[in-house]
Amino acid sequence: MDFELTDDQVALRESAKEFATNELQSDPRWGDVMEGFQRDDWDKCAQFGVQSWLAPKEFGGAEFSPLDYVLGMEGLGYGCNNNGLLFAINAQVLSVQQDIFRYGTQEQKQEYGVALLSGRSIAANAMTEPESGSDCYSLQTTAELRGDKYYLNGRKVMVTNSPVADLFLVYASVDLSMGFMGVTAFLVERDAPGLSIAEPFHKMGLRTAPMSMLHMNDCEIPEANRLGLEGNGFAIFTHSMAWERGLILSNYIGTMERQIDDAVEFVNNRPRAGKTLSQFQSVTHRVVDMKVRLETARLLLYRMAWLRGNGEKAEQEIAMVKLYLSECMVQSNLDWIQVHGGYGYTAEFGKQLNDAVGARIYSGTSEIQKELIAKSLGL
Repeated sequence: MDFELTDDQVALRESAKEFATNELQSDPRWGDVMEGFQRDDWDKCAQFGVQSWLAPKEFGGAEFSPLDYVLGMEGLGYGCNNNGLLFAINAQVLSVQQDIFRYGTQEQKQEYGVALLSGRSIAANAMTEPESGSDCYSLQTTAELRGDKYYLNGRKVMVTNSPVADLFLVYASVDLSMGFMGVTAFLVERDAPGLSIAEPFHKMGLRTAPMSMLHMNDCEIPEANRLGLEGNGFAIFTHSMAWERGLILSNYIGTMERQIDDAVEFVNNRPRAGKTLSQFQSVTHRVVDMKVRLETARLLLYRMAWLRGNGEKAEQEIAMVKLYLSECMVQSNLDWIQVHGGYGYTAEFGKQLNDAVGARIYSGTSEIQKELIAKSLGL
């Protein structure tokens, strides 16, 4: 079994780390006493090529493998302390762009896909509704074809990027009596008649990734803006969820490694009773636990990405990565805070912890991942 990365993969991770360290260091107050989407950083990422990493070369993308994408995001996670920004980019790339380039027409790919790669446009995935979270195929938003236009009616909630998005991938049913077989995907522009975007939610973390509700009241879109066939929404959403659940936490590998480096430096230099903290096992063992979590999570993530790159569905591995990495990130943040004592209770540490907690919820809660793993085991 070969665990060796190629020279190009190592160079990608290091260049992403250097870029993020030099260009994406945010004021620690962002996401705590201040809130807001940072478009300048989004544009910098687009210029660096982040939004293009997974896209086909035909449309200006880099056509990276899933493992390449993981390594790039790992580098960004090490150098960038703005978790909301990376979360927002991942949400667009994995749950919108991947669907457009897989299921879209040539016209949709050229008009919408290319604009997203360049950073000129921002996109949001709109599936979750007030009455249907994890049970997303119980949605109540409807789509009715009248002539050559669809009219959408319903509400979406917790839509990542929606306050700043130019394009929405909206899921609606063409026939509620058909259940999941009626679910259909639509590309809805921000200025579509009948679409309104509510005020952003005030969240406890990931505050630089804005979210809000969408309201559709006879929202009018051309028939040409349907993504795929009627009733194909189930396949499209399943496709995007495999990408999102599998890769959306990739940057946290870099974040966990940065926190370990920071903890080692602090413990080695912090005086305590004529010694340094590194001479107290109760402190150093916390850092050891952080390291073990990092390396085990990294191996799970790399293996899943490698399987995906080799054409495997890797459904069980995706659920395990989402579950394990999110739980590791929360616990390692708690250890990171504890190691720093009183300094760990300052706002920057708290912001990182609050951001991490969200990982156990979005893209399917930890409880949902356990259900998926149990099902894959025949339970």
